[in-house]
Amino acid sequence: MVGALERVFEIGPAFRAEPHDTSRHVSQFLSLDAEMGFIQDHQDLMQVVRDVLAGMMVAMTAVDAPVSVPIPDVPRKIPQIHFREALTLLGEALGQDLRDEPDLAPGHERWLGEWAAREHASQWLFVTGYPMRKRPFYTHPQPDDPRWSNSFDLLFRGLEIMTGGQRLHGHADYLTALGERQIDPEPFRGYLEAFRHGMPPHGGFALGVERMIRQTTGAQNVRDVMLFPRDMSRLAP
Repeated sequence: MVGALERVFEIGPAFRAEPHDTSRHVSQFLSLDAEMGFIQDHQDLMQVVRDVLAGMMVAMTAVDAPVSVPIPDVPRKIPQIHFREALTLLGEALGQDLRDEPDLAPGHERWLGEWAAREHASQWLFVTGYPMRKRPFYTHPQPDDPRWSNSFDLLFRGLEIMTGGQRLHGHADYLTALGERQIDPEPFRGYLEAFRHGMPPHGGFALGVERMIRQTTGAQNVRDVMLFPRDMSRLAP
């Protein structure tokens, strides 16, 4: 759809087929998904994310709710840190060798959230450049060092609420990426057809709405801000 409409989004249920049972995971959640065409790289997406969040905060401020919840400010520019640099900071602070870590643990996210509040007076922090081995095959690599990706996570008060990044847009690049991961391209034939005919440089992001509400309200569990939470042990009501 990006190839024809340039910018598309949807808000709807998403389903997680993973064996997680934590205060931040449920099997069904509400997701805001957006995709943009004709971008330079993931930095373009991050600017749009900032504007989207600012608009959401303004809208929430205008809601006449029976319970008053302080609505956080969104800075004109959300601070960012490369994943590689984040591991260095975490390793020095925790006295651990984290150089080979492919992802951030929940405790790492909380520490970075406190760091962003302390160093940048921001409750929001972009972590960019996650290792390619941790990102989906369609993620665009960092041009000057393909070990890293043109991707990001957004932390809000120390919790990941969003993942996004630039996608591959060349048909040959998709075939190469699938081959490097030893994935059979045949099941992706319909998906790859659009790229064979041509797609613009593009990318997107997905925001977990309930996670953002949890952090905004100070709830301890994402289930506390959901009407009918679905998880590994609850399907009804």
